[in-house]
This record gives sequence, structure tokens and C-alpha cells, in this order.
Amino acid sequence: MIGWLRLVLGLAIVAIATPPMALWQMMALRTGWADEGTAPRLWHHLVTRVLGIRIHVHGQMATQRPLLIASNHISWTDIMVLGSLADLHFIAKLEVGSWPLLGRLAKLQRTVFVDRGARRKAGAQVGEIASRISDGDPMVLFPEGSTGDGNVLLPFKSTLFAAAASAMNGEGGEPPVIQPVAIVYTRLQGLPMGRGLRPHIAWIGDQTLVPHLTSLLRTGAVDVEVHFGTPISVGPGLSRKHLARDVEQQVRMMMAAALRNPR
Repeated sequence: MIGWLRLVLGLAIVAIATPPMALWQMMALRTGWADEGTAPRLWHHLVTRVLGIRIHVHGQMATQRPLLIASNHISWTDIMVLGSLADLHFIAKLEVGSWPLLGRLAKLQRTVFVDRGARRKAGAQVGEIASRISDGDPMVLFPEGSTGDGNVLLPFKSTLFAAAASAMNGEGGEPPVIQPVAIVYTRLQGLPMGRGLRPHIAWIGDQTLVPHLTSLLRTGAVDVEVHFGTPISVGPGLSRKHLARDVEQQVRMMMAAALRNPR
């Protein structure tokens, strides 16, 4: 009974709050009267609260610009978690832009949509991301290219790492940096999840959104750790594959440490 009450109340809160926040964001983008990052950050914070996600941050986001954040990916809730912490922009797969409601909200946050299956578009997509990074927008990349089960890190795809190498910060500016980030869901209702329960949070493959959302709202009380790693300066001669390998190694180490010893 309590689970259903959480579900109904949570959906009602988000349904009431979303339209005015979306209007606020539209006006901010069109007129510049307000910071375009405020409404998305508040909306992400609201959703994490409604879902009962408790966020524990370790380390801090890099202050250097241009900045590309590279994180492991477990669920759509990763976006809510990271988006509640800072004014960030995301790199998402192309089909997200066509999703009802969430696609529109992603566009309002100026998400960059990429078609990973179209190699002929790779150069243009890298150029768009590099331009956004050069303009000072911290961009979040999920280089696994898919969602994992929360227990295992999938191999990183290197193509979009070229965006950091292409980003510029003006003559004499600091070089671009890539910051590894590990997201680890550690506890469910206060108890350690373990390998068996962690996939409960994961959103994998063709799983539909509504049943997953319903399950999270009825369950509640999820703890997630966000670990910010050591930024990697993108210097001359560093290939995208070299960068992807170094970032993946950091994320893997942070993720493994959090899984062994949930804080």
C-alpha cells in the first residue's frame, strides 16, 4: 500500500512541477533573462528526491574548462543524479530525442544527440561536441555506448573522445581536460545491494521506461555514490584511444573500490 502511495504522490509532484520548469527553461534559452542551467538542475534534484535517491559525492567536479566528463552508465537515473549536482549538458543516443516528454526535456537542456551507428556522421558529431566544450559547456559522455548492470563496466568506445582533443580554449588558454566519473548504486532501503539486487536499478537494452520508473517509485530509498576522478589533461600527441583507455582504467578502479566498500 505504501509503495502505491509513493507512486501516485511522486508522479503527481513531477507532473505538477514539470510544465512551469519547462516554461522557465524555454524563456531562459530564448531571452537570456535567467541562467539556463538553473531549471534543469532543480528539476533533476526534484526527480531524485521523488525517487528516493540519496546521493553521496566523493571528490569534486573539475573547475578547468574546456571539460568533458566521461562516466559509466547504468540507468536513465544517472542523468538525474549528475544533473542535480551541477549545470551539465549531456551526449545522448539519437533516439532519445524522439521520446515523448523526456526527448523534449533533453532538447531544452541542449543535449547533443549522436547516431553511433552512422560512421559517416562521426566527424560532424565530434565537431559539434568539441564546439560546445570550447564554448565552456561541460559535456557528459557515457562512452560505454549502452547501459551496464551496475556490476561490470563495459569497454569504452573511443570515437567521441576525439571531441576533447579538438576543443580549443583560445590562444594561451588551458588545455581541455577529461574527468573520469564513476556512478555506483550501493544500497537499497539502507541495505547493501550486492550483485543480485544491483540490476534492479539498471535500465538495460529494450526495457521500457514506465515499468522501470514504477518499480523505482514503489521501492524508494536508493543510495548512489558519485566518484569524481583525477582530470586528464588532453595534450598534444594523445590519441582518442589512449584517452579512452586511461579514462576507462580510472572509472573501473573507482567503481571496483565502491563496490567492495560501500560508504
